[in-house]
Amino acid sequence: MAVVPESGVLTFSIFKWSSYSSTYLPENILVDKPNDQSSRWSSESNYPPQFLILKLERPAIVQSITFGKYEKTHVCNLKKFKVFGGMSEENMTELLSSGLKNDYNKETFTLKHKIDEQMFPCRFVKIVPLMSWGPSFNFSIWYIELHGIEDPDVVQPCLNWYSKYREQEAIRLCLKHFRQHNYTEAFESLQKKTRIALEHPMLTHLHDRLVLQGDFDACEELIDKAVGDGLFNQYISQQEYKPRWSQIIPKCNKGTTAQEVNRDDVNSDGDDNRPGMRGGHQMVIDVQTETVYLFGGWDGTQDLADFWAYSVQENQWSCISRDTEKESGPSARSCHKMCIDSQRRQIYTLGRYLDSSVRNSKSLKSDFYRYDIDANTWTLLSEDTSADGGPKLVFDHQMCMDSEKHMIYTFGGRILTCNGSVEDSRTSEPQFSGLYAYHCHAGTWSLLREDSCNAGPEDVQSRIGHCMLFHTRNRCLYVFGGQRSKTYLNDFFSYDVDGDHVEIISDGTKKDSGMVPMTGFTQRATIDPELNEIHVLSGLSKDKDKREENVRNSFWIYDIARNNWSCVYKNDQTVKENPSKALQEEEPCPRFAHQLVYDEMHKVHYLFGGNPGKSCSPKMRLDDFWSLKLCRPSKEYLLRHCKYLIRKYRFEEKAQTEPLSALKYLQNDLSLTVDHADPEETKKFQLLPSALFKSSSDFIPLGFSDVDETYAQRTQLFDTLVNFFPDNMTPPKGNLVDLITL
Repeated sequence: MAVVPESGVLTFSIFKWSSYSSTYLPENILVDKPNDQSSRWSSESNYPPQFLILKLERPAIVQSITFGKYEKTHVCNLKKFKVFGGMSEENMTELLSSGLKNDYNKETFTLKHKIDEQMFPCRFVKIVPLMSWGPSFNFSIWYIELHGIEDPDVVQPCLNWYSKYREQEAIRLCLKHFRQHNYTEAFESLQKKTRIALEHPMLTHLHDRLVLQGDFDACEELIDKAVGDGLFNQYISQQEYKPRWSQIIPKCNKGTTAQEVNRDDVNSDGDDNRPGMRGGHQMVIDVQTETVYLFGGWDGTQDLADFWAYSVQENQWSCISRDTEKESGPSARSCHKMCIDSQRRQIYTLGRYLDSSVRNSKSLKSDFYRYDIDANTWTLLSEDTSADGGPKLVFDHQMCMDSEKHMIYTFGGRILTCNGSVEDSRTSEPQFSGLYAYHCHAGTWSLLREDSCNAGPEDVQSRIGHCMLFHTRNRCLYVFGGQRSKTYLNDFFSYDVDGDHVEIISDGTKKDSGMVPMTGFTQRATIDPELNEIHVLSGLSKDKDKREENVRNSFWIYDIARNNWSCVYKNDQTVKENPSKALQEEEPCPRFAHQLVYDEMHKVHYLFGGNPGKSCSPKMRLDDFWSLKLCRPSKEYLLRHCKYLIRKYRFEEKAQTEPLSALKYLQNDLSLTVDHADPEETKKFQLLPSALFKSSSDFIPLGFSDVDETYAQRTQLFDTLVNFFPDNMTPPKGNLVDLITL
């Protein structure tokens, strides 16, 4: 195994600066004096561009940057900044775009230092402040430390590689330019001299068939093969999802007559074939059998204790129990949590909400149950988890199963206390539960983190109504959102369960507005370990005042590897007491206290019930059941689309010389690549015949080359088709002429 080179503190000097004010000189950032308010660089204004350029003593691989701060919060701290680096001050690459918390703790950021897994060196580092914590205040930097590798034995080969890489990319841009302009001799001569490939041989073959020979049938065969070989998969994975909601109307149970069912047991709406209206219920899914389990909830007047299973394959609910308490199971409850161990086919449930009027020392015991799916039996694991070293009675917490290690993790939730008890009068502040682990085999609890105010890097702040997910592959818990008293939290952190380490992904301060899910709205999250993605459905705010202003359903995806959020869709809708029927049929109305589960094997979400937050009928709850599939363009769609592009161009070329043959081709061949059920595609197709009547073209001759219109337009089609192939096969992005500035 290769020895990882030593990383250390890098020596640098101040090379250039945009401005400074008074005695706040750029050199001040070289010393760390957190208790000296004047020991900082401060810009003379906040008018862009403001910057500092640091020059390293010698070229180095710059791996991270550390910002020191003043001992108190300060309005001039950088809320947003960028860092650039390169071998010369004129030519730099962006290494980081981030922001500092407005506190007194040092912060370290990893800088981009690899291209294609190969490290590259820098001699200059430029820090560009973009926004300070105080609006319209000047920017201040108190202290900077750079870490990396400066060992010449490591840096020199990287320098050689970087120089060769830039030369190679410059040659490839020239090759692309020569071919686009049909400078055949220059192209062949440069390629022969350098032996540098412009692209993968398959794309050279495509260029030969399409641009030089106009053999369109051969092009379609090549695209067919590329799709079949999975070459478009990278392109597909980078496309945005489109959500497809559909309401599930389950079949009625067969063989059960109304007389056989005790009328008291039937749901309030008189339908005993499916769960009734509720919010604050719990759902889990067994992906192996495609079964959704639903337990409990609040129907607007009382807690429920019914337990249901929905079979996806049969599209049918079956009631496992009308009252689990009668079967040695949990009593009626809402705001509890459940998790499933699909491997051992067991479901666990913990916590619940109790109205203050019924709280006493007996009712405040935190019972903990396990349900065995195959045996159809409940087991009381603990009468009171807090007596066994676990959490006190909590509600609106989160619970995750780690089947591999046979562990359960539970975090947050508000602790229920007796009114007027010593404990409660001493601390009128609400109390929140920490992070606990339950060892299923041993039947023991351990406290991993107490609730804290996030003072240290390993501390976690408890909350209610948050999201917590377990990633079975990287074995981390992901926690974000939630509420603590009146404060809505927007931080996002992961906890490595094996390494016992907390990593702050985002502290919630440096969010680009609109680019992370909004706080204050009920969020339901799921995880797909295979795709390495977190999905978040954002619904209604629980806060009545906030609710009326803008109700939205929005669906977000967090790409774990790329560390970025993207919004798949937003449906802004003003609240109406009875929303338009059309919307209700297309997607579920915004709500809170609903449940969402995800089948990562079949890539389907299921949503049930909740509270629509209607001020006119506060007791109203929902019993609608939905599935959600996130769809990306399929291979079949892309193949059809590429064939459409090729045939469309072939038609336009024919239209110039053989209009009758072109019209026949349009009707018989091009028509086959159009989805006539899609109004947008149909409209574009109907406009195509106009090409038959075009007399003049908007073609601009390309400078000194003898490229005709046909060659130029075929090249344009080639460039479009190339976009679907993986980056490591394609010519470089961009064009040589675009580097020329006026």
